[in-house]
This record gives sequence, structure tokens and C-alpha cells, in this order.
Amino acid sequence: MSPSHRHVACAHCGALNRVPAERLGDDPSCGSCKAALLDGRPVELGDADFERVVARTELPVVVDFWAPWCGPCRMMAPAFEQAARSLKGQALLVKVNSDDSPQLAARFGIRSIPTLVRLSGGREAGRLSGALPAGQIVAFARQA
Repeated sequence: MSPSHRHVACAHCGALNRVPAERLGDDPSCGSCKAALLDGRPVELGDADFERVVARTELPVVVDFWAPWCGPCRMMAPAFEQAARSLKGQALLVKVNSDDSPQLAARFGIRSIPTLVRLSGGREAGRLSGALPAGQIVAFARQA
């Protein structure tokens, strides 16, 4: 893929979209289902759709492993959403409910939540555990 375009997989239908790099922050939509690709909000993925979206997206991906019963996870949720808005067009932020997606939690060795995993090219490139403010999430996503 040329540096002027990025592949972004649709979290809704799984279609692969070729987006001009200069348009990543302009609310691109899926060519197949017309859903927003990078609208500045985290997307929810699970065991069934995680790989088809994350492995084919040519942007940094930050995954928040969480659970609804987890107090620190609920405390960090607004910060994660704020970070997603700040990183619009630069990274894909994903939420994975570790209770509903035990295969993903096991695959990534999630032992405590919340845990953030940064992926680059579909491979783990960093990890942080514990509730974090939006600024730290943004900085973590931008690490090379």
C-alpha cells in the first residue's frame, strides 16, 4: 500500500477500504455498508470480528480489555472515548469485553483489567494496565 493510502477494515461489515491518507480525519465511510470508519469513537469488537478488523487496518490500534462489573474500567471509559476523539483519523480505538470474548482475553494473556494493548500491523507493540487519563492513552497510541 502506498504511503498516500491506508487500508481500514470496517468494524460493521468487515469490508476492506482504501482511504487516502489526507482524508483519514474527514469521517470516511465504508464503501460497502456506508458505516463510519473513523468517526472518533471507540468500536466494540469481540471473538467473532476482532481479527478481520484489526489485522487488516493499517493504523495503530489500541485495544481496551474491560468488563462491565469492573469499577476502574467504568472510570476509564470516558477517558478512552476522549482519547478516541483526539486520535480521530490517526488510530483505531477498540473496546473488548473480556467476559464476552474469552478467546481474545486468553490470546492476549489478560490477567487484570483494564488493560490497554497497542497493536501495529496486527502485532502487539505495547501494553499498559490500570485506569489511565485520556492524555496517557493518546501518548500510548502515538508511541512508535
